[in-house]
Parts: sequence; structure tokens; C-alpha cells
Amino acid sequence: MKASWEKTEKNTGILTVETDEQAVVDALNQAFKKVVKKVNVPGFRKGKVPRSLFEQRFGVESLYQDALDILLPVAYEEAVKETEIFPVDRPEIDIEQLEKGKTLIFKATVTVKPEVTLGEYKGLEVPEKDFTVTAEAVEEELTNMQKQQGQLEVVESGAVENGDRVIIDFAGSVEGVAFEGGTAEQYTLEIGSGSFIPGFEDQMIGMNLGDEKDIEVTFPEEYHVEDLAGKPAVFKVKLHEIKRLNLPELDDEFAQDVSEFDTLEELKADTEKKLQEKAEKEKESYIRNELVEKAAQNAEVEIPEVMIESETEQMLNQFAQQLSYQGLNLEMYAQFTGQDQEQLKEQFKGDAEKKVRANLVLEAIGKAENLEPSTEDIDQEMEDMAQQMSRDVEEIRKLVDAQGALESIKDQLRMKKTIDLLVSVSQNKA
Repeated sequence: MKASWEKTEKNTGILTVETDEQAVVDALNQAFKKVVKKVNVPGFRKGKVPRSLFEQRFGVESLYQDALDILLPVAYEEAVKETEIFPVDRPEIDIEQLEKGKTLIFKATVTVKPEVTLGEYKGLEVPEKDFTVTAEAVEEELTNMQKQQGQLEVVESGAVENGDRVIIDFAGSVEGVAFEGGTAEQYTLEIGSGSFIPGFEDQMIGMNLGDEKDIEVTFPEEYHVEDLAGKPAVFKVKLHEIKRLNLPELDDEFAQDVSEFDTLEELKADTEKKLQEKAEKEKESYIRNELVEKAAQNAEVEIPEVMIESETEQMLNQFAQQLSYQGLNLEMYAQFTGQDQEQLKEQFKGDAEKKVRANLVLEAIGKAENLEPSTEDIDQEMEDMAQQMSRDVEEIRKLVDAQGALESIKDQLRMKKTIDLLVSVSQNKA
């Protein structure tokens, strides 16, 4: 097989491939074995039609598409390896020659991973940021623990307050006409959660049990339903139930209930220690992220749009997975917030571009510095994975081999070593 690569634009080029004649013969043979099983010819059972008769009646050209399906992926992959290019998108294929007894010649228009021109990445400085754990932060953490131990209790009398969970019926309309998704009965809503259209929850504060009220709101201009975007709406609301969180006292008894400590002071001291440990990790993460961003900003790279689109799609999928843990999906999220998938993608696009740029620059720095994970690094990673998954190390090794995940693990380790380098040569190093 012959393969050549010629760049036509910054990140695009033409991959020209010519296979040998035998590869075409083999592909046509495989195609015939597949097609002949479906052919009906009088006097022959399915699958038993002679090749010569088949080609006489249907033409060898009838095998070309199946032969291409067999031959193209293999030839393309071999050509990519031979020319050492890194495609980032599906190629556009143009067949120039496919005939029985001749070679297959095709051209593939390919978008490849961009080249990076590194800027300064050593001696970078990160602005100082305060990660001090304050007394207020400790109290806030204790309050969160207190809320977790709180009990929801039905409010027998009184008005709705911020933070209450209410059960309501509602029916929405625009200009007197009901709209899809605007009606529900016995709906549970947390006041202050921001789940509904802005202004809805605020107007429920002060309502009493059994009250009925017309709540007037305006749909956001960017609402996902075009017919409703920016329009005023009226929701007829009836309040059925109020539940409020009853909090336990913050005292020694509380400390004994939620921890191994006997006194509240001991719990406070332990909480402060954990917050300080968390703050140290956040500080380390902050420095690493800032250094990566600065190195990326100093580099020059023209990113193909398809790489940004792919990363954006991954971010959307991850967001959808996070929603699923809360019993939601993208459609429900769009209904509550007015943001559809396209708007979410647009929202993620900036971060997706930054992530792609950072990864490309880190890869380029790693190559420039000849950074490679050692056997010890890989062994340690396997042990860490085994510990996290509560499985045997050898079992993890077999799993990694079976999934072909070793290169991915090496890539992650290279990136970690590269960021470690940025930290070690920065002005913020210890």
C-alpha cells in the first residue's frame, strides 16, 4: 500500500491512498460471499450461484459497495499510521479508482490535530488567593450538618417562608390560553430553590394553607419554547400543604449524635481541621489550574471547530448524567429553567474551547520536555485504582488490558507530570 499526506490548510489536508491489487481481489471475494447468500437465481440454491454467472447477470460493479465497506476502513487506518497523522474528525472520501484487476485509489480530506506553538510556560506566577478557614466557615459547616439532621414537619398554621417545601396545584396561561406543561396537581416545590420561573417562588411567600392566588410572572427572553419566550403569564395557584425543617439544637448531644465526639467543641475543632485540609487541596488545585490556563494563553494554536463541538457534546452528556442522579433529564431541566440543549451547548462552548486548548498545550509541553510515565508511575496508578474500586491489583491490570485502556492511563499520567512540571518551575513553588 502507498500513502501520502499533503496539507492544504492549517489543520486540513489530503491523504492519498493506493492499495495493492490483491487487497481489492480479497475484498471483492468477501463481498461476493456476503451478497451471494441473498441472491435468487433459477436453478440454484441461495449461496450456490457460480461467481462467473453472478457477474454475468449482475455485473462485478454490484460488489463494489460491499467491497469498499470491507476495504476502506482497513486501508484508511493503515494509511493514517503510515503517514503519522492524527485525525480529529471523520474523513471525506473520494474514490478515484475501483475496478476488478486494478488497485483501489482514494483521497481522504482529513482534519487533523493542530500544531501548537508554545509560549512561555516556565516561571509563571499565580495571583495570591486567600484560602484561610474562618470561624464563619466553620459555623456554616455546622449549620449544614444541622440541616441534614433536621426533620420536615407539617405546618398546621402560618404562612409560607423561604426554604419551606409546599404542595400546590397550579395552572398557567398566557393571554388567557393554557399552555403545554403549565398545569400540575399536588406538585412539591421548595421555596427558594429557583426551580420555577423567576418571581414565582417569591410570590408564594406569605400564602396560607388553602389560599388561592394568581401569580404573575414573565417568561425569560431566552426561554426554550419560542411561543412563550418573553411573554407575561398568570399561574392560578392553590396551596395544599406546608412543610418546614425543624432543626436540632447545636449542643453536646448533637455532637454525640452526628460524630464520635462527646462535646460540640471537639466537633468544631474536627470540622475546622477538615475544612483546612480541604482548603489546602483547593489551593493546590487553584495553582495548578491557573498555571495551565496561563501556559495555554501564552501558546498559539488554531483549534478545529470539530474538536470544540466534540468536547461540548461530552460536557452536555456529563451534565445529563449529573441530572439523572437527581432524578431529572435534559427535557425536565429545560422545562424548569427555559434552557434547551442548544442553549446549554452554547453555554458550555467557551469552557469546552478552553479545555481543548489546555489539553493540546499540555501535550505539546510534555513532548517538548520528553515527559513519560515510568513503570513505577503506572504501577502506582494501578494500585490507586484497585484501592478506589476495592479490587485486586491483578484484576485491575486484566481489566485495563481487556478494555485497551493502558494508553489512556498513560496519557493521563503524562498530563499530571506536565502539570507537576509547571508547578515546580513556577514562581509559586514552595
